[in-house]
Amino acid sequence: MSERYDPSTEGAQMSFDGRMSYGDYLGLSTLLDAQHPISDAHDEMLFIIQHQTSELWMRLAIHELGAARATLRGDDMRPAFKMLTRVSRIFEQLNSAWDVLRTMTPSDYTTFRDTLGQSSGFQSHQYRQIEFILGNRNKAMVRPHAHRPDLMKLLDDELARKSLYDVALAALSETFPLPPEVLTRDTALPHAENEAVAEAWARVYRDPAAHWALYELAEKLVDLEDYFRRWRFNHVTTVERVIGFKRGTGGTGGVSYLKRMLDVELFPELWHLRTNL
Repeated sequence: MSERYDPSTEGAQMSFDGRMSYGDYLGLSTLLDAQHPISDAHDEMLFIIQHQTSELWMRLAIHELGAARATLRGDDMRPAFKMLTRVSRIFEQLNSAWDVLRTMTPSDYTTFRDTLGQSSGFQSHQYRQIEFILGNRNKAMVRPHAHRPDLMKLLDDELARKSLYDVALAALSETFPLPPEVLTRDTALPHAENEAVAEAWARVYRDPAAHWALYELAEKLVDLEDYFRRWRFNHVTTVERVIGFKRGTGGTGGVSYLKRMLDVELFPELWHLRTNL
């Protein structure tokens, strides 16, 4: 019988007394000690991990979106395209996570739903921050965080900045000048569809070779919204599959509220121009 394989004979590090290990670097002791089911229900662990991992992916999305927005303000916007692609892939991961949660049946969920109290994904400040960065801005959505001044400030500060789309439109305006009501609008409000913006993007799409950077930027934004829409749709179908049309734990209409969000368009001119090309 051959001897058992010992990785140390080939140089693998096996002793970490006073040295950084994998678990140290990733803070796994803290991360893996963050799941505290309140009930005895088997599926509550699934529910907690589903939402915690989603928050981790959203943290990365915010990191990438912030960097993309800053890069688009510079002389070379191309590095932002990789960041936007990465955010699209993050939402692809978030979409796949719904498949895991859908293994939980309505009967499974009812065994621990009451332990959630009024907590709800509706109250995720990171999701709200992503929406604000992308341009879906609504001051009322800051109110659920009134008990946390730090989160109120985080979201208020985001509303004071230009959205990702505002920054993209500023880049577009360098080639096809846009009117002041587009470039100097109140950033706390959502972008309103504008005919001049629509025409400027249409000119990019009519001659992509001449405006390749803007053309690629536009397609990266469409990709991102495409994946974001799929995430919203999967959210709706998962909630309807698990709780039907019950009111959400956070007091929203549940499925009816989520379906209303499906109608939100982040970059309307980029979608509507396709009809007229």
